[in-house]
Amino acid sequence: MKGDQGKGTKKTGADVQDSRRDRLKLALRENLKRRKSQARGRSDVDAASSENADASLDDGGGAKPGQ
Repeated sequence: MKGDQGKGTKKTGADVQDSRRDRLKLALRENLKRRKSQARGRSDVDAASSENADASLDDGGGAKPGQ
């Protein structure tokens, strides 16, 4: 009974490294998802703003300025 106390709590150096590696993988994966989502959001906003800018430059009359 005395030897069973700490049986599951001891971790070797390899176990600690594996645990750390798994946490880092998860954090990097979540960071990448967040950055991709932000980039998609920015590209949507940029596309909409550039369409609006092009539309505002076009007067629709077809006449060149100064004529």
